[in-house]
Amino acid sequence: MKTMTTASNEQGWTARLLIAAAVLFLLVFLLLPLTAVFVEAFRKGVGAYFKSFTDPYARSAIKLTLIVTATVIPLNLLFGITASWAITKFEFRGKGLLLTLIDLPFAVSPIVAGLIFVLLFGSRGWFGPWLKAHDVQIIFALPGIILATLFVTFPFVARELIPLMQSQGTEEEQAALVLGAGGWQIFRKVTLPNIKWGLLYGLILCNARAIGEFGAVSVVSGHIRGQTNTIPLHIEILYNEYNFAAAFAMASLLTLLAVATLAIRSFIEWKTRREQAAALGEI
Repeated sequence: MKTMTTASNEQGWTARLLIAAAVLFLLVFLLLPLTAVFVEAFRKGVGAYFKSFTDPYARSAIKLTLIVTATVIPLNLLFGITASWAITKFEFRGKGLLLTLIDLPFAVSPIVAGLIFVLLFGSRGWFGPWLKAHDVQIIFALPGIILATLFVTFPFVARELIPLMQSQGTEEEQAALVLGAGGWQIFRKVTLPNIKWGLLYGLILCNARAIGEFGAVSVVSGHIRGQTNTIPLHIEILYNEYNFAAAFAMASLLTLLAVATLAIRSFIEWKTRREQAAALGEI
């Protein structure tokens, strides 16, 4: 009995130490930096904080970031659904290669990705002379920023859906097919309801990465103020100019977007667990 009590006390102390270490880590490496961002952003007062967003270059950076994000998310949605559906529902040659290519952006540095696009579409790149002859500019322009952002974000939706759809199997789709449903009907009434929360989760992660992407966009943008600077690039310029209040004000905007993303993600996880529990209860 005494031995069991001692073991229980040791486990209790171990749990407390682990919890204290986790809380300390969160305070030092997460909450403290986030607090510092907002403290620095409001150091010169509320008026100076909101004035940072009225600057034409700031408005241009926000607008460009929203345009890129609004372009990238539908493309990721289309690619993620088609790729995951093909991989999980069909057998075909090159399936393993497709999975490897989907994971490629996770292995390649964003800087390298940006340099690849410069090599392809820059003025001295492989397609540079042809693009120049047809008056098409990709690098140091919006198309290059979209391509770079698309490259670093396209795995998120597919990688969220593939394991989900694999775990669900194909029985429901096959049953719908036997009953005479067409391909679009099967997707809309069977597949989509089963993957809706995973799909939304992947889109949220894609959105967060698109808004905060720096490396690849930095290479292809050219850092042209008022034209090709996204929010992260604008923050870098402000910080390098020692305009710390404006830099941290823009950084706080990204922080708020990140917190909102986490809140939505937590809601989706809660909703998914609730639906899974309800499904198990019905069984």
